[in-house]
Amino acid sequence: MNIQEVLTLKVKEAVKSIYGMDLPDVEFQPTRKDFAGDITVVIFPMLRTIKGNPVQIGEQIGQFLKEHVASVEDFNVVKGFLNITIGDSYYLDFFNEIKDDQNYGRVAQSESDAVMVEYSSPNTNKPLHLGHIRNNLLGYSVAEIIKASGKKVYKTQIINDRGIHICKSMLAWQRYGNGETPESTKLKGDKLVGNYYVAFDKAYKEQVAAMVAEGIDKKVAEKEAPILLEAQDMLRKWEAGDEDVVNLWKTMNQWVYKGFEVTYKNLGVDFDQYYYESDTYLLGKDVVEDGLKKGVFYRKKDSSVWIDLTDEGLDEKIVLRSDGTAVYMTQDIGTAIQRVKDNPDVKGMVYTVGNEQDYHFKVLFLILKKLGFDWAENLFHLSYGMVDLPSGKMKSREGTVVDADDLMSDMTRTAAEISEELGKLEDYSEAEKQELYKVIGLGALKYYILKVDPKKRILFNPEESVDFQGNTGPFIQYTYARIQSILRKAADTKVDVSKALDTSKMELHEKEKELLKQLQLFPDTIQLAASNFSPALIANYTYDLVKEFNSFYQNVSILGEDVEQKKILRVQLSKKVGDVIQSAFRLLGIEVPERM
Repeated sequence: MNIQEVLTLKVKEAVKSIYGMDLPDVEFQPTRKDFAGDITVVIFPMLRTIKGNPVQIGEQIGQFLKEHVASVEDFNVVKGFLNITIGDSYYLDFFNEIKDDQNYGRVAQSESDAVMVEYSSPNTNKPLHLGHIRNNLLGYSVAEIIKASGKKVYKTQIINDRGIHICKSMLAWQRYGNGETPESTKLKGDKLVGNYYVAFDKAYKEQVAAMVAEGIDKKVAEKEAPILLEAQDMLRKWEAGDEDVVNLWKTMNQWVYKGFEVTYKNLGVDFDQYYYESDTYLLGKDVVEDGLKKGVFYRKKDSSVWIDLTDEGLDEKIVLRSDGTAVYMTQDIGTAIQRVKDNPDVKGMVYTVGNEQDYHFKVLFLILKKLGFDWAENLFHLSYGMVDLPSGKMKSREGTVVDADDLMSDMTRTAAEISEELGKLEDYSEAEKQELYKVIGLGALKYYILKVDPKKRILFNPEESVDFQGNTGPFIQYTYARIQSILRKAADTKVDVSKALDTSKMELHEKEKELLKQLQLFPDTIQLAASNFSPALIANYTYDLVKEFNSFYQNVSILGEDVEQKKILRVQLSKKVGDVIQSAFRLLGIEVPERM
């Protein structure tokens, strides 16, 4: 039980004892720097339950706590704020409990009540781009955070491997490819296929322009351009199982899958399960029929099937076309149900999808609830804003996207340039340097994206992200490396960090105490980040921890401390901070270097 939980019980006990009242809640906040104390009880909300002077109420509760809680050393009251000073022994006992706990902050994983986290879910007609990077980093990190909070997690994606956009790349390759392959061109398969998506768009626009020049209305030309009609015909052949079309589709998709795997590996994300739209696009139709019988859906005169959600503030939504074919909503309904059939322990799902799909997921979740699935109460749309660059918005068809692989390479190069300027790598081999540049570059990219609340749009500035000062990945990585340097020097000078500490008479320096307070917040931060699906909470906690450590480092002597027990405490404390930085960054998918 942490100090806030102890004080909550005791403050309620005090109010019951002094005033004969049951206090519903106790509000805390950190004590302001200009007042003595470690934690502050806010008295003002209590006035709804207790009538009286807030200063007097604070004094009476403070006196009760001092008499009944061993950890409470002193208190003071400023207006309606009860500032409580916690004794050093409490923090030292806490440190002794956690210093050797390799899983500090994490809860043992449950074998039931699993959560499925979906992310990435790309189209197989182009490589992954900057937007996919944010999606993957968010989904992967949220999955890791939920896992650390104690739940079983399945990481999954649904690959959009069918549809007109796929046929566009296939047709362009047939027309202009001359049989080239990833092997013959030395290109990653996803990049090769993406080039033909761009080639299709170029040919399509040229045909539309030619038709308009001949006097055909532009809207008609856009619908009847020969190359588009050919692509639509190819899609019909695919759906009919045409052998040649299906074989080409399988071949080109396989090129893309191999390319994606390289990108995922370089980005450091993984998946437990894969779903393919070519397998799932017919799912859900039987569910619609069942929903018609239950009165969840209704059929219109043209035989199309709809659901009326106007009473819930939404609109009417089609779930089956008049010709009996499914829409995306039908497919998503069926896929969600199939996932629970495949994994009966799944009790909730997180969909990592951009905010342009907010409405879609409101409708999907509501339909699943109306169909009576109990797990539908635990569905969450991890909605995120777009990522912009200083140069402007990206467009896939025009080939102006920021390629994920290229961006990761650019980040590594930027990290190399800045690291070389700092000139601290003289004793590194070339291989060590390249590995370090990659760790720094990817750490910068990931941290810059994950430190921002998912709902906010990001303007990504690569150079700004690889800054060794401020709230950046490299700054935190540098602090971790500094701590490892301290530990190596401690070992070289024969400081026995495994030696037991006699903390019974030890007094803490203010900076030691502040650092221990920050370490105490880690378990609650993981739980809060899991419940809010927000890696930003972990990222910014880690930055606060690092700031606190650097203040400690600048204000106290660690290895130069004369008192052996104090020296051991400070080295052990430094090691624990390093462990927590590494643990927190692992939740963000970021590596930390031993040296920088």
